[in-house]
Amino acid sequence: MKKIFILTGEPSGDKLASKVINKLMSKRSDISYLSVGGENLRALGIKSLYDLKDVTFLGFTSVFLNIFKIKKKIKDTTNEIINFSPDILFSVDSPDFTLRIAKNVKKKNPNIKIIHFVAPQVWIWRSRRIKKIKNIVDHMLLLFKFEKKIFDQEHINSTFVGHPLLDSDQNQREELDNTGFFNKRIISLFPGSRMSEIKILMPILINFVLLVQKKTDMYSFVFHSTSELEIDIKNFIKEASLEKCEIISNNKNKKYILNKSVFAIAKSGTVSLEISNAQIPSLIIYKMGFINFFIIKLLVNTKYANIFNIIAKKIIIPELLQSKCNAEEIFRVFNSYINNPEFSREQLLKCNKILKEIRNESSSIKTVSDILSKSLS
Repeated sequence: MKKIFILTGEPSGDKLASKVINKLMSKRSDISYLSVGGENLRALGIKSLYDLKDVTFLGFTSVFLNIFKIKKKIKDTTNEIINFSPDILFSVDSPDFTLRIAKNVKKKNPNIKIIHFVAPQVWIWRSRRIKKIKNIVDHMLLLFKFEKKIFDQEHINSTFVGHPLLDSDQNQREELDNTGFFNKRIISLFPGSRMSEIKILMPILINFVLLVQKKTDMYSFVFHSTSELEIDIKNFIKEASLEKCEIISNNKNKKYILNKSVFAIAKSGTVSLEISNAQIPSLIIYKMGFINFFIIKLLVNTKYANIFNIIAKKIIIPELLQSKCNAEEIFRVFNSYINNPEFSREQLLKCNKILKEIRNESSSIKTVSDILSKSLS
C-alpha cells in the first residue's frame, strides 16, 4: 500500500488538495492517506491530525502572538509525518507553514518525496526564498506559466499545471431552496476564509449591504462561506438584523450562485480567478492592522494586491485596501459599475485576455493527480 500525507495550512489549500485527491482516488485504490486538512479532505474520509483553525493565522502580529503554538504544531506535525512514513508529502500552498514542515521532514527522511502545489509568490515578495526551496522540494507545481522561467533558472524541477479554479466543471448545480430569493439580482460577497478576516471584513460588508438596501430593494445578497465559518457569519448577520441575506457553504451551490450574480465583492485572493472565470464583474477589498500592512509594504515588490492587476501591471479590477476599505467606498464603486455597464464589459474583456494566458489546456486537477500517481511508481 502506497502512502500520501496531505499538508495544508488554510481552507483554500484544503479545497485545492481535495479536488486533486478525489481525482486520484477515482483512479487508484492502493493509496492510504493522512492529512492536516479541513472540511473538504474530511468529506473524502481522510483523517486530519487537527483542525485547520489551530494554524490559520492572519498577519505578522497574529503569527508573533501565536509563535510558540505554531512552532509546536510544526514539530508535532513533522513527527507525525515521519511516523506515518509516506511515499509522498503533498504540501499545498501556505508556504510559511507547509514548507517549514517539509524542510524538517526532508532532514529527517530524505527518501520522502516532497511535491508542493502552488508555488510561493517569490515574484511578488521575499524572492530569496527560492534558494531555500531548492533543497526542500522535489517537484514544484505551478499555477502560472510565467513562474516556470523563474524556477528553471534555479534548476528546480517544476511543472506548469494551471489553476484548478479555471478548470471547467459540469454538474455544478445542486437543488436550491425554491423560495424566490434567488430570482432577484444577486450580489455575491466573499468575506474571507479565516476568522481573522471575517472579524474585520464582515462589519464593513454588512454596512455596505445596509447602504444598498436604503436605496433599493432589487438586490439579494449571498455570503460565500466555508462550513467551518458559517455559524460565525450567521451571527454577524443576526446581530445586525440584516434582511434579504443568505449564506452558502456548499461548493456546488456557491458556483451556481456566483454564475447567477450580477456583481461580486471579494477579499483579495485567488477567488478573484473564479469570479472572473464566471464572467462576473467584481471589486477587491482587504484590510489589516497598520503594523502588518506597513511590514508587507516594505517587503512586496508590486503596487497591486489582485493577481489580474499584478500581471497587467495596472488596475483592471478595482482594489479598496486599508482606509479605502469601507462601506461608503465599496458602495461608490459598486454603484459606478451598476450604473455604467461598459465598466463591467471592459473589466471582463481585459480579465479574459489574462485568463487565456494562465489557463492550462488540460485539466489542472488531472495533471496534478497524474503527477502524484507517477511519482508513486
